[in-house]
Amino acid sequence: MTIADGGTPDSAQDGATEFDGGTSRPSAADGHGPLFGAGSQFQEFVNDPRWALAMVRATVLEAAHPQVGAALIENSTFVAHPWRRLRNTLRSLQRMFGDDEQVRLREAARLNRLHARLNGTDPRGRPYSAMDPAVRAWVVATIFESTVTMCRLSGQPLEQHAMERLYAEFRAYLAAMGDEAGHLPPTLSEFWLYYDHVVAQELENTEAMRIILYKLFDHLPAPALLGGLPTLWATGRAVVGPLIGAITVASLPEPFRRRAGLPEMPGAQTLMQGAYLAVGLARFLPDGWVRADAIADLLALSPHSDDPRARAVTALYDKMRRAGALIRLITPLPPQPEPVPRTGTERSAEEFFHEVLDQTGDGYLDWPDLAAMARELATRLDLEEPEETRLYNAYADWWRELQTALDTDGDGRVSAREYATAVPSLAGPALIKVAEVLFNATDKDGDQHIDADEYRTLFRTAFHRDTVGTDRTYTRGAFIGDFLAFMSGRRRSAAYGPLLAQA
Repeated sequence: MTIADGGTPDSAQDGATEFDGGTSRPSAADGHGPLFGAGSQFQEFVNDPRWALAMVRATVLEAAHPQVGAALIENSTFVAHPWRRLRNTLRSLQRMFGDDEQVRLREAARLNRLHARLNGTDPRGRPYSAMDPAVRAWVVATIFESTVTMCRLSGQPLEQHAMERLYAEFRAYLAAMGDEAGHLPPTLSEFWLYYDHVVAQELENTEAMRIILYKLFDHLPAPALLGGLPTLWATGRAVVGPLIGAITVASLPEPFRRRAGLPEMPGAQTLMQGAYLAVGLARFLPDGWVRADAIADLLALSPHSDDPRARAVTALYDKMRRAGALIRLITPLPPQPEPVPRTGTERSAEEFFHEVLDQTGDGYLDWPDLAAMARELATRLDLEEPEETRLYNAYADWWRELQTALDTDGDGRVSAREYATAVPSLAGPALIKVAEVLFNATDKDGDQHIDADEYRTLFRTAFHRDTVGTDRTYTRGAFIGDFLAFMSGRRRSAAYGPLLAQA
């Protein structure tokens, strides 16, 4: 979230913060530490393994709000690309709660631009807007309350002073987004009344909430690092997915569970408490082993990337496959088909449609899908205005071109069948414009070449292209040609595939 008036919250405004020693870094009113950066309560929790369970719970409570649920269904990529969404969310939180105020200001402005583009109406005709300050306050409230609940369920409830510090931090987080801190009550005791009211009066059994509880984990795609082990991943997911759903349901407020008709499996309360206690044991591992950002980055590695960690994992995959082949030789178990390696440059139209174009995973191509692509690219490149708007506008022009060429039944979206019958129409003038805008945004120094550092910023992989010449650069023509070949579905790409296709 972001900083309101270009600075940190004013203690006279919300009574929760004060300026520490004349610096721009706010500290808690009780004088026990800063609200952002090292020493804050947030920094103590962000790498706590229990926080993963708490964030799933918070996401369910967010999705149960009708406005948030509608925005997720129509615009979010959390179903088709959950790992990408997780990494971006974690990175945003770390920027907002970090030590650098300028980074916080920049991230706040980026989030506000993103939220301003998310609005519409839900299936019942009710409007929603990601800029609604009351809705944004509820999102912050769920993270705070779920963190407190996490500690209670783990048998280590927060002491009152720690809880008040954490609440002050999240109010400052909301104020940093530019919203008045008053959208969350000024005191902790008033917060619980507010929270109970929203749970009892405003939350609903939304489609987005049901997807998270009963579909997301049962069908969760493998992260890039584990993409080469589909059988192992599917087996583990079949066991863990329902358990996560049961644990999350059991942890939700009982009044909402009853009103929403959420079934609770026998023994779920014991299972839930045992899960929080067990996951909490990972906190005693050596420092650095459970860093959230390091784990997220590791899961995002493609086994065939140039990262040394990925090469080590690829070698492990090979040994596991050989061991599996040996086991099949000496046991009567029926042979299991090995996944077909994707080494070719071509892919079917249907495969490209579902892996790349349908970013939201609803089975259709429409504007939210292309907006999600623009959002991911702008996030990777950390674009500011006006470059970000130029990229969105280029994608909007491409969508209008696609709609005109492919939407044969006039329903405002493109089905997989409509796409497959007119694949050549993808590579029109508007897509070329998208490629040009993206090249200009990536070419930070404006020298009309993308160097190794600029390449890594966009693709997060080593610069291993076979470039012409010895200067190891990526020319405008080569960049645009590769982008068009990938986005028109003609060719696979080791760079664009992980960027837009991986979960």
